Amino acid sequence: MSTLAKPTFTENNSTSDAAVASRVPTPALLSAMLRSSEKISDLIFSPGRPPLVERDGRLVPVRITQLPVLTAEHTRQIASDLIGNNTQALTGLREQGSCDVSYSLAGKSRFRVNVFMQRGSCAIVMRVIPNTVPDFAVLNLPQQLAEVADLRNGIALVTGPTGSGKSSTLAAIIDLINQKHSYHIVTIEDPIEFLHPHKNCTIHQRELHSDTPSFAFALRAALRQAPKAILVGEMRDKETIEIAMEAAETGHLVLSTLHTIDASKTVERIVGVFPLAEQHMIRNRLAKSFRCIVSQRLVPRKDGCGRVAVIEILKSTLRTREYVERGEAEGKTLLDAMRAGTTEGMQHFDGEIEKLIRAGSIDLETGLTYSTNPGNLRLELADFVGSPPATQPSAPSKEATDTEVEIER
Repeated sequence: MSTLAKPTFTENNSTSDAAVASRVPTPALLSAMLRSSEKISDLIFSPGRPPLVERDGRLVPVRITQLPVLTAEHTRQIASDLIGNNTQALTGLREQGSCDVSYSLAGKSRFRVNVFMQRGSCAIVMRVIPNTVPDFAVLNLPQQLAEVADLRNGIALVTGPTGSGKSSTLAAIIDLINQKHSYHIVTIEDPIEFLHPHKNCTIHQRELHSDTPSFAFALRAALRQAPKAILVGEMRDKETIEIAMEAAETGHLVLSTLHTIDASKTVERIVGVFPLAEQHMIRNRLAKSFRCIVSQRLVPRKDGCGRVAVIEILKSTLRTREYVERGEAEGKTLLDAMRAGTTEGMQHFDGEIEKLIRAGSIDLETGLTYSTNPGNLRLELADFVGSPPATQPSAPSKEATDTEVEIER
């Protein structure tokens, strides 16, 4: 039984003559892929496949004449170019099998890059980061989210699965704070995504590994850096969550993300990180410190033109604080509170999906697929006859699935 040898990454790798002959400069390759389509969210490089872009949640091959199919040597060389002389990333790739870096393509785009090993070869996923910070109008965010920019303290969380737009929403909120207030803001990110210019605020952006060894270390240091607002890219562990609550309790506004599917699961995730003996105390602290939990899902549009953001918003009220502190029970859930809290600016996933279905923005079956409780949503839509029976989509055209571009010389 043969085993796949793990490629060796060094800062000055030598390549075979054949690999050099077929090699396309990485900046030119990235530029060509970006030109292949609009609304590209990710670039993906995998041995045995052509370069791929993700557009509206679907992978699309990019046919490049000089590079029809990637080899393991190609992806290794692309990874080497992206990592450069970042010794910590190289060490992480060798020892842990993956690493995160940021990469800039001058004048065109920035990327959040993850390089990882698979079957003994290298694969790469690059998240495309726009050059400009998105605003509320561009993202079509609910206006009640703008209230987050006026919070003086506490924790505001944006949650959702990977690729649901959490970073964009947080960037829009930070930009709004930057316009409305004169604060000192510290961000701690892995890696830095949107570059925030100084407007009314002074913003310091710290990147994991290059500027600080960990989220927890940087967050604890931030308490001595006199910020009014702190953005933590992700609350990954018990120590980071604990320091974030401490920061919120001492008068700071803490913004962060979690990979959870809705507001209720977010509370359970935070509480569940701590030992059972500490969970009652954590519930009490979280109930007092949280200000809002925003959860996002991106749902394909009915017309096939992209996706629409569906937003759930849980706000801190007397009722929701009680449910967070004491735990949910029959008839006393955070979902019940959101359903009854529309006048206070709260909304829940299924209610927003119902509105989109009735407006014709998404079709019935897609809405049910992305809903929290499909059975209840179907009952709510029992009177709805505006959606025709679901049909199988026609096969996509060649242009929709296969884009061919040339490398600029």
